[in-house]
Amino acid sequence: MGANVYPRLVIDTGKLKVNAERVIALCAEAGISVAGVVKVAAGDPKLARVVADAGAAQIASSRLRQLVRIREAGVETPLMLIRIPMLSEAAAVVRAAEYSLNSDIEVLRALNAAAGAAGVVHNVILMIEIGDLREGVWLEEEYIAIAREVEHELKNLSLAGTGTNVSCYGSIVPTPEKLAEFITATERVENAVGREMGIISGSASTAFARVIEGTMPKRVNHIRLGEAIFINRDNEDLHGLTVPGTYRDVMTLEAEVVEVRVKPSHPIGEIAYDAFRFQPTYEDRGNRRRAIIAVGKVDYAFSELLTPLEPGVTVLGASSDHTLLDVEDAAHEVRVGDIMKFELDYGAEVFLNSSEDIVKVYR
Repeated sequence: MGANVYPRLVIDTGKLKVNAERVIALCAEAGISVAGVVKVAAGDPKLARVVADAGAAQIASSRLRQLVRIREAGVETPLMLIRIPMLSEAAAVVRAAEYSLNSDIEVLRALNAAAGAAGVVHNVILMIEIGDLREGVWLEEEYIAIAREVEHELKNLSLAGTGTNVSCYGSIVPTPEKLAEFITATERVENAVGREMGIISGSASTAFARVIEGTMPKRVNHIRLGEAIFINRDNEDLHGLTVPGTYRDVMTLEAEVVEVRVKPSHPIGEIAYDAFRFQPTYEDRGNRRRAIIAVGKVDYAFSELLTPLEPGVTVLGASSDHTLLDVEDAAHEVRVGDIMKFELDYGAEVFLNSSEDIVKVYR
């Protein structure tokens, strides 16, 4: 299925393999192991296997259902849940994943009980807050108390290490100085429990820039990477840092043109709100040739995250199910039935992979 069905996501597994191998090798040179995060691919087992075979220490996702799919598909690499577990899913977590990121003592106690009932030892990473204000324990006395309880009282849990997160909510830059705060906190945990942490997980793809430029603090020995493997655009576009030989187009959106007409470029009438209660602005460029493709915000969320691969084509915006393109200056005369192709940003890939209406084609 998918040969002539649109809209579709074309996934180049060969390019993914190259990206994963090169990114993981670069981290290994710095003494850092990688949890390959596959939530951008909605936990697709085919793609999880590619990342696992490339040498990821763990395969990670924020969704437990995705980890269950991966395990049922026969991927043997240890699995890591990177969204802090819900209290209600403790039993499912210890069955599905070898590792989880944690910040709440009540959840940890529930995981301990569930692991005991299942006859397993579950590995936990204690998340420490350094300013991004998402998950993580903020106060020193609290994370030390939690670490001591896990280490000495919760016998069905193993305190595998510490972790932190930056950029995902508070947009805090993972500078070497900011990550050094995490190392200081980790060393306080180590002093409290009387041993070194096996895993010191220094954030996610936003911190990969430190690996590329060689400024990651020495004690960080683990990183959780998704965007850096599947897309690898952020560090290049935002910081001018590249990994030679990697690809930005592991995934490409292909969508079919359903209308082409010359229309005014500015809406006519009183302007209020669009279908999503936003108030867009419109540039009046006179009458322009416009095309509509059969895919919309329901599928990818933000039209700004689509980059047309054909020169001269501009994304104007979108509604739920339609995306509007300016094709006046397109390299070829766009007609109904043509297939338009787009490079994607991280956010668009997350939504497209999760949409039941997007066909996946593997190459």
